[in-house]
Amino acid sequence: MPPLGGWGARILARLVDYLLVQVIAIVVLLPFMHFDEQSGWVGSFWLSGVLYLVYEGLMLSRDGQTLGKKLMKVRVAMLADGTSPTSSAAWTRAAVFVVPALICCGGLWWIVDGLFGVFDKPYRQCIHDKAAKTVVVSTA
Repeated sequence: MPPLGGWGARILARLVDYLLVQVIAIVVLLPFMHFDEQSGWVGSFWLSGVLYLVYEGLMLSRDGQTLGKKLMKVRVAMLADGTSPTSSAAWTRAAVFVVPALICCGGLWWIVDGLFGVFDKPYRQCIHDKAAKTVVVSTA
């Protein structure tokens, strides 16, 4: 198994992916939403969450990397053997990362999820990694 991915690379990869999805969501929503109303912001949050879920699920199912992860030279791997995640593991990982934030907690979920990985030993797994039995490893 390759060495575990560093926190800096993991956080920057998430940030790149998040910004990419947000730009797409804004371009799609701009003609239809009224951002001066609360419903416009709620709708944009839901759409961006769904887009992020689909983006991450599809990309991780393919080869274990999103565009941000490719840029930061990390990938998601199965904990058992280091291979690319199975389709079910990729979608589980994406769902556990996104769905709780959409249902109840917003950005607070992402903080709790991320901090869980900081204190996890020895694999530094966040909650979404534990649910999917995956780890983030370096490709460099």
